[in-house]
Amino acid sequence: MRALGLISILLGALAATGQCMNLALPTARWFFAVSREVSFLGGNGLPWFGWLCVAVLVLGGLAMVIRSFTSGPRNPVTTRRIRRFCEIKRGYYSLVILIALGGLAALDQVVVGKRALAVNYGGKWVFPAFLPGDLKNKDFGVTDKTAEASADYRKLKRAWKDSKTKRVIMPLVPYDPTGDTLPPRSRELVQRDGVWYENSSKPYWGLVAKYHDVADSRMHLRFTMRNGVLNGPADGWTEDGTPVYSADYKDGQPLTESYNGTGTREDFLAMESSSLRAVKYHPAPPIPEEGNWLGTTSQGYDVIAYLFGGLQVNFKASLIYLPIVFFIGITFGMMMGYFGGWFDMLSQRLIEIFSNMPFLFVVIIFSSMVDERYRGLPIILTILVVFGWMGITYLMRTAAYREKERDYISAAKVLGAGTPRILFRHLLPNTVAIIVTLVPFTVTGLVFSLSSLDYLGFGLPPQYATWGRLLGDGLSNLSAPWLVTSTFVVLVGLLILVTFIGEAVREAFDPKKFTFYR
Repeated sequence: MRALGLISILLGALAATGQCMNLALPTARWFFAVSREVSFLGGNGLPWFGWLCVAVLVLGGLAMVIRSFTSGPRNPVTTRRIRRFCEIKRGYYSLVILIALGGLAALDQVVVGKRALAVNYGGKWVFPAFLPGDLKNKDFGVTDKTAEASADYRKLKRAWKDSKTKRVIMPLVPYDPTGDTLPPRSRELVQRDGVWYENSSKPYWGLVAKYHDVADSRMHLRFTMRNGVLNGPADGWTEDGTPVYSADYKDGQPLTESYNGTGTREDFLAMESSSLRAVKYHPAPPIPEEGNWLGTTSQGYDVIAYLFGGLQVNFKASLIYLPIVFFIGITFGMMMGYFGGWFDMLSQRLIEIFSNMPFLFVVIIFSSMVDERYRGLPIILTILVVFGWMGITYLMRTAAYREKERDYISAAKVLGAGTPRILFRHLLPNTVAIIVTLVPFTVTGLVFSLSSLDYLGFGLPPQYATWGRLLGDGLSNLSAPWLVTSTFVVLVGLLILVTFIGEAVREAFDPKKFTFYR
């Protein structure tokens, strides 16, 4: 508890510091970004929401730290349960891996992003990734027509590769999860006995090209290749992208040619350019030499960056969804079991009405009613919360019915304890096994629901990287199996980790093994 409290205080302090000093700190920037995101509720968003999150983090963290010092020694039953959980290696190591993934996701733009972590230009260091706004190309000496555009740090790094006074430090994956469309990828071909190959024993079939600049995908000549030999139409462009050449090839030789540029056709064909490279339009396959280890999506996004963005979305959604759903479910469930009577009957009828609604269809209807501009994470989570608390309520109701007849509840009543104190200080701690056991399986349900909605097109808007949308992209492009494979591996891997943790927690917190009444 003390460690969680300190982490909460640190995160709140970082968020407040970043807002006051106009810095975009990893993870901490998200609270105020969300407050600007829900602008449909107010002209300039909800700036108070960010400060409310800061207050909750700091005050909640302080409460946990103070509680850890004043609560006395740890409950021996809890100690035995934790020891038992650590003995179940499958669940324990799954938890360690999940925490490591959470720490990786919390690093945010330090790990994945197109903005440089640090740039040394003119003898000064700047840190673009931690600034709330974009710097321009002209801030780094670019004077061409792109001077007013946002700085392209990948291009700057290539241009300054041999410079001793200028330096660009990029994140580990130098691409944004979304909104960072890459030019078509390419891969170098190898010629053997007059036939071209692409890392294979079979001659290459498809589009090939020579490039003025491989990194920017500025083509010089593009050909059609069949069975490793040029066969079919060809096109050519100048360095500024003007089309000036067309031809038709057969067995590697031009049958017809047309050229309308300056200078001679021979000079144009002899211009300095790259060797022949296989052109890979999006979705492009994995090309490690281009920096795309898992390929690209049909929108031109790097798959690793997109998967990382989806991991962040799942962690953020879980951290918001779980406290709200458990607070509602636990409170209603304990009140239903403790008070009984007409309150219990009316609450059950209300839950039955909600339970009989087809969850997925209702979520789709409500989601489709919200304009896509406003369909961000807060709206989707609100819809999911409306239907997500009912399963917890029934379990807590049953536990409250059982526990309220215990002697310690009667003793608390005799001593004059009020209802809130009885519910939250006496009854709730004795039902903690149910709560802890439900957490992993609730996370699994949330991840599955978000992925399903995004796959069907009723989830988060395109500016969010989501695994469900990537899975749909892969199923729409079956010729690009790396999309489905990578999504399936990470999605199933995360669900397996959470399931292993849930099984270990259920085993460790089994009341038949460790209980106060043993």
